[in-house]
Amino acid sequence: MTDTAETDRAVAADALDATDGGGIPPSELADTVLERLTTVYPAAGNPFRAQEMVAYMKGVAPFLGLRTPERRALSRTVLDGTPRPDERDCAAVALRCFALPEREYHYFAVDYLRRHVKRCSSGFLPVTRRLVTTTSWWDTVDHLAAHVVGGLVAADPALGARMDEWIEDEDLWVARTALLHQLRFKEDTDADRLFAHCLRRAADTDFFLRKAVGWSLREYGKTAPGEVRAFVAAHTDRLSPLSVREALKHL
Repeated sequence: MTDTAETDRAVAADALDATDGGGIPPSELADTVLERLTTVYPAAGNPFRAQEMVAYMKGVAPFLGLRTPERRALSRTVLDGTPRPDERDCAAVALRCFALPEREYHYFAVDYLRRHVKRCSSGFLPVTRRLVTTTSWWDTVDHLAAHVVGGLVAADPALGARMDEWIEDEDLWVARTALLHQLRFKEDTDADRLFAHCLRRAADTDFFLRKAVGWSLREYGKTAPGEVRAFVAAHTDRLSPLSVREALKHL
């Protein structure tokens, strides 16, 4: 085994340990980023706007009151001059951000992982599961599903088998992630897996799962409209009206 391979394996192990043991891997880069982030973000917060954001997000988490454009501008300031992260850094930054209560820190972590997902190996998947199940709501889960989990599976299709496990999960957000992870795959979509996942959760009464079934079908319908129409027609009796409506919205 090469030195590079050994290093990659060790980094992946760190990421796994961070989820299984509840710890967070050490990272000097994360130390720098979090010190800057927790200084810059609160200073620009708006308490009145924060109350509005809490109400809009159904009280899932407290907010600092930063609108997306200004938050991302502040994030660029926070990251100015910092090096590219390795997998350990990505795990440390994301997990430390999600350990903070305010939602803007979680958004920062999601943006950071979207930007650097190609720096992460298959061993990073347990970290994403921990993030998906932390203060779970659609505003973070959907981006993690499509851009981070999806990015990992695209780089290593063998992880599709893990998605087959996630679709069976009792946690609706883990199952929703499995449904949505192929949103950006287009012609590379594993249609058999997508359709199987949709049928597996078709009987669920939860709004977020029914919506995810329809959304995943609608997105694949942009690439293969005939396949999606045929699938919906063949399984209208099993799919919820919401899922059918979402799937056929643009067909």
